[in-house]
Amino acid sequence: MTESSLRLDKWLWYARFFKTRSLATGVCNAGHLRIGGDIISKAHHKVRPGDILTFPQSRQIRVVKILALASRRGPAPEAQELYEDLSPPSKETRLPRDTAGGVRREPGSGRPTKRDRRALEKVRGGA
Repeated sequence: MTESSLRLDKWLWYARFFKTRSLATGVCNAGHLRIGGDIISKAHHKVRPGDILTFPQSRQIRVVKILALASRRGPAPEAQELYEDLSPPSKETRLPRDTAGGVRREPGSGRPTKRDRRALEKVRGGA
């Protein structure tokens, strides 16, 4: 690519951090993204190789360094060459799960039964 900069939302989509460009635009416009520590609230902000991005993705905070710009949204191995991940997955960077009163349920365990619900209410200090 001959350009020296690219729109932020396009780069996030090309690098496959978000499934759609609309999701990438939403994260940018919501002000959840930082470039070099500065909060960015516009999806049309230009990024260049060397910029460091910090943004939430799923339940994790991602910190990536832009290595290259792309001209299309290619396959995953091609997208992984666009950035260097500076934040290995660890417990410190995980966002807290939404739990009911501090009681954790296993993923995929389904809805709580009436007995489970009563136990949760008891733990929360309810009736």
